[in-house]
Amino acid sequence: MGTVRDAVIVAAGLGTRMLPTSAYIPKELLPLVDLPVLHHLIFEAKHAGCDRIHIITSPTKDFTSIQDNLNVTYPMYGKGKNHLNPLEGVELFFHIQEEQKGLGHAILMTKGAIQGPFLVLLGDNILTSHHASLNEFQASDVSQQLVELFEQRGQPIASVYDVGIDRVSNYGIVSMEEGRITSIVEKPNREHAPSTHALCGRYLFTENTFELLDHYSVEEFGELQSIALMKHWMDAGQLHAHVLPESVSWYDSGLPLEWLKSQIDHALQRPEYAEQLEEWLNQRLN
Repeated sequence: MGTVRDAVIVAAGLGTRMLPTSAYIPKELLPLVDLPVLHHLIFEAKHAGCDRIHIITSPTKDFTSIQDNLNVTYPMYGKGKNHLNPLEGVELFFHIQEEQKGLGHAILMTKGAIQGPFLVLLGDNILTSHHASLNEFQASDVSQQLVELFEQRGQPIASVYDVGIDRVSNYGIVSMEEGRITSIVEKPNREHAPSTHALCGRYLFTENTFELLDHYSVEEFGELQSIALMKHWMDAGQLHAHVLPESVSWYDSGLPLEWLKSQIDHALQRPEYAEQLEEWLNQRLN
């Protein structure tokens, strides 16, 4: 069994920016062409060696229907495979975050259910460099890389992505030194951004996370509780950066225009759709 068995998928957000769609289907279950976001994340966590998947959800979401949605089998005809099932080989746990109090508070919902280091994946973010057809599906290896880095360093890690100077005001932007994150600035303007690298919803947190979250309480730090947690590690020189290459695509199902772009970008790289979609887009644009 690997060093990291648990993965926490934070899916308690209300998805207000995706209304009215999110009133009928949680943003975490929206499909990227043909595979829902949550399926992508579970496959990614499994590929990283996790066999215990914790989903943080809210009381407004029907987690029974979410579980039913996850318990599906996709037929596969390539590479000798015969099926693809998100829940095969894993234990699934649901934890309810009664109030929206930020990432740190959401993670605290799993206190007592996790021992040891664990992955954290934001439930509306897909990070992948794989765009094969469903028959040739490959899980993202971003979380696997985090686990491999942890096995080398034994300290917390956060993935970061170069969003370019025009988009820094939408994200938490980091400064880095010798592979470590030294500061995080929330949604800076262009002039005050310490870099163009943004936190992108993938973390590997260590066993002392819950003790630290109790110390940096949500009552004192509110939704910035997780930033206080990471600052603790930064001050100790312990928060490592996992810099994602340009080959990785970042898709966000929580923003309407970004999600529309994601569908097109992913489909243009899918072999069964690319040619016809590109032809249609050229006709439409002309």
